[in-house]
Amino acid sequence: MKFLQINPADNVAVALELLQAGETVNVEGVEITINAEIPMGHKFALADVAVAENIVKYGYAIGHARTDIQQGDWVNETTIKTNLEGLLDYEYNPQDVSLNIENRNLTFKGYKRANGEVGVRNEIWLIPTVGCVNGTINSLAEKMRAETQLKGVDAIVAYPHNYGCSQLGDDHENTRKVLRDMVLHPNAGGVLIVGLGCENNQVKAFREMLGDIDESRIKFMETQKVDDEYEEGMTMLREIYEVVSKDVREDVSLSELKIGLKCGGSDGFSGITANPLLGVFSDFLIAQGGSTVLTEVPEMFGAETILMNRCVNRNMFDKTVFLINDFKDYFMRNNQPVYENPSPGNKDGGISTLEDKSLGCTQKGGSATVVDVLKYAEPITTKGLNLLSAPGNDLVASSALGFSGCQLVLFTTGRGTPFGSFVPTMKISTNSATMAGAISALAMATLSALDLTACTMPEKLDCIRPMVSSSLTDSALPFGTMFADKSPAALRSDTLTANSIGRAM
Repeated sequence: MKFLQINPADNVAVALELLQAGETVNVEGVEITINAEIPMGHKFALADVAVAENIVKYGYAIGHARTDIQQGDWVNETTIKTNLEGLLDYEYNPQDVSLNIENRNLTFKGYKRANGEVGVRNEIWLIPTVGCVNGTINSLAEKMRAETQLKGVDAIVAYPHNYGCSQLGDDHENTRKVLRDMVLHPNAGGVLIVGLGCENNQVKAFREMLGDIDESRIKFMETQKVDDEYEEGMTMLREIYEVVSKDVREDVSLSELKIGLKCGGSDGFSGITANPLLGVFSDFLIAQGGSTVLTEVPEMFGAETILMNRCVNRNMFDKTVFLINDFKDYFMRNNQPVYENPSPGNKDGGISTLEDKSLGCTQKGGSATVVDVLKYAEPITTKGLNLLSAPGNDLVASSALGFSGCQLVLFTTGRGTPFGSFVPTMKISTNSATMAGAISALAMATLSALDLTACTMPEKLDCIRPMVSSSLTDSALPFGTMFADKSPAALRSDTLTANSIGRAM
């Protein structure tokens, strides 16, 4: 099959391989001659489309024609213009959502924490209150890794950043919040918090922000208040290690999983293969009592009503409306258009408008009810499908998922991206051609890691499986063993980027 018409109402189809000019394809009994070369993942017109008439994909308008488009024409960003505009009034039209998926009472091997949270990794983290001590924490982490050889722990990682001083107002508070979220994250069995002593983000005030903590696992050091910060730091790390290295994995209900849903480096197959797969997984996990989190708010523009009508009640609908319009208002206040994407790479991959991207992006959320809407760095408190305020920037959005308490991020990509956040980040390929068949196996590896492939999955999944590689390659195996005792720590970034913390947008 050389093309795919996603929805019967669509007036465009997606090329599944390169289509040559003059080539003829049969769409529902209609012979269509391709007028120009159509790259793989890109769209071509199934019928004539007049100027200003809507282009329909996924059964929804993804924009309107800039010019008259002829049947068989290549349809791309030069011939489509977005329908998006400023703030909108929305009407709540609730849908009755029923997943009809059995709760199988499945378990996974996790680390139970004293506060009731569960981690999928058992790591020791070094977190600075200010960027001035970045060199110190990097050196301490390196020394501790060499000394312990990581026996009994999954990783010892320093997370440098450039903040903690010379910040005011919301910038300062957001830095404190995300650092708090990291310190309390269940993937961290122990944390050494290192301050300088003269910074705005004072260690004492930050300590109070954390509430009740296990002082055998979370320790504090101010370098200006000790004679030798390296000797003192290593002493504290050894004490933390002595406790954390004794932690063992236990059988834990799947309901304790909180999984972040992300996409980046997208192409025209994103909404056809990998993203729907994540949607199926999301529905399945939620049916087991677990939680998933959908973010990248600007990439909901154009598909937001689908999510709004799945809100559990009117209050949650109102919160979703605010989530959308708040981001639009942010763009408008800064004299920017309300469509942040598509990026040049998105366009090259076959995505023409933000509506085009959004309708594929939101499929990662499956069909479950929206149970909560979270502010940036706000922790997950309600099990089910959550929406999280964060921009389309992959670095910021992935970090935000971790800040809210996600133990793992599932990250779909068609064009490829090496970025991962401070929690394990599993890449799932949109198409095997782009990924040379290696990373595409990660979709199945994800399920295998959770020991779900042995279960009878929803029939919908069986329709998706053939679209991804079914065989694991050597390069994919580390991802497939994400929850294993000795899984590599190098799958995510060891640095918080400049945009990860501070202002949410």
